[in-house]
Amino acid sequence: MQLGVPRESTPGERRVAATPETVKKLVKWGYSVVVEAGAGTGATIDDAAYEAAGATIDPDGNAAWGSDVVFKVNAPRAQAEGAHEVDRLKEGSTIVSLVFPVGKEDLLSRYAEKKVTAMALDQVPRISRAQKMDVLSSMANIAGYRAVIEASHHYAGFFAGQMTAAGRTRPAQVLVIGAGVAGLAAIAAARGLGAEVYAFDVRPAVKEQVESLGARFLLLDVAMEGGESTGGYANIMSDEFIAAEMALFREKAADVDIVITTALIPGKKAPTLYTADMVEIMKTGGVVVDLAAEQGGNCALTEPEKVVVKHGVTIIGYTDMTSRLAAHASQFFATNLTHLLDDMGRHEDFKVDLEDIVVRKALVAHEGEVTWPCPPEVEEKARVAAQPPKPQADASVEAHKPAPPVPESGMSSFGKGLITSVVGVAALFGIGLYAPPEFMQHFTVFVLSCFIGWQVIWNVSPALHTPLMSVTNAISGIIIVGGILQASSGAVDLATILGAVAVLVASINIAGGFLVTQRMLAMFRKGA
Repeated sequence: MQLGVPRESTPGERRVAATPETVKKLVKWGYSVVVEAGAGTGATIDDAAYEAAGATIDPDGNAAWGSDVVFKVNAPRAQAEGAHEVDRLKEGSTIVSLVFPVGKEDLLSRYAEKKVTAMALDQVPRISRAQKMDVLSSMANIAGYRAVIEASHHYAGFFAGQMTAAGRTRPAQVLVIGAGVAGLAAIAAARGLGAEVYAFDVRPAVKEQVESLGARFLLLDVAMEGGESTGGYANIMSDEFIAAEMALFREKAADVDIVITTALIPGKKAPTLYTADMVEIMKTGGVVVDLAAEQGGNCALTEPEKVVVKHGVTIIGYTDMTSRLAAHASQFFATNLTHLLDDMGRHEDFKVDLEDIVVRKALVAHEGEVTWPCPPEVEEKARVAAQPPKPQADASVEAHKPAPPVPESGMSSFGKGLITSVVGVAALFGIGLYAPPEFMQHFTVFVLSCFIGWQVIWNVSPALHTPLMSVTNAISGIIIVGGILQASSGAVDLATILGAVAVLVASINIAGGFLVTQRMLAMFRKGA
């Protein structure tokens, strides 16, 4: 089976659907890989690298387009001379690429006429099993990172605060609107550069993710609505919620230096979240990066594919953020493609399984028919698969609860404690009745010391044991001094022996205390 990788014809596209690393894997699986000459130039991959990986270079692209399976980044396009790239596909072949089928009826009908099996990577459901094939998440991650890099290029200041002989500068203030994959990547990149980052999302569930990256999650005065749709995207919210949201952005506009917007709902125009008056409120020299520019933009003043300056604020509307990191974007994209091929049976057992949720959702044309959108029952299966498992019902939980402990037969703990106390008091009474007065004086101090020491040690939280080591070391030092005085009396009697034992035990305690303290402190030292 032959697998072809044509060169991308979309203006400005630098990505390629296969890299030398993925070509090696495909060849190992048994595919004959054909790559059109110059396909990887935009991603800094030359033809020699593909040949070294086992691919054949096709000078004019006809062999690549005529393969049994075709890998592309973007869907086929109409050509200047009136022809269409779909016409170059072999009848009955399979093409895998981004499609975004909404409004692409002409393309889908061409696939059907050619009896081509077409799979749209952008339609792969966002379920756990399909994460390794999720091209949209891979590309969003790159776009979020690149948005921060573009912002740093246009922002006339430091991201991290600086302390120099010439004075101190505060860190840049960054607001990220939308904490999906792209938003989280932008947060991580901005924090990595030292900026103070604020983030907002209509989905309360992402608050912990935002805070785990070191950003501050902005909350509204109105109740959060939990606006997450099937597939993990944000829903359109109520008018009251939107009004509160806009008021929050307007309030933050005066303080932030950089705004990155990422809000997208597939198949719909991007919502306008950053209005012209918010841009006007921003400080001169501010930057807005609109990652939704391709679908109209989240900022009212965005001009797709352009960088414009309005009210002293630079507004970046690039629609090719992922292509600006073409090498890594191509590697991620190609890896997602190979995972999908692996899921479909590789070379030996390659098949289009209509019972597979992932395959059926991604399928837009098959055996001469347009198969998009997929049936409602498949959508329902994907929706259920995307949801986290629900907790067990109360009856089930009750059924699995452990049985209550059965009281032990015999004497109760209170009775045992009472007997122990009575025996202890009787023993002390007997000692006091027959022991000499000098012994009783020392014995009383000994008993009180043991009791106080036991209470001090066992009632202290383990978190405070290291400070406690210092106190016990000081007490042990006093014991050593007393033991030395007692042991140096010259006579060999019980008191001298006990003094020597006290010196030995206290020395062990001090050495152990210092050792434990040093090991615990080393845990908090860099490089330990």
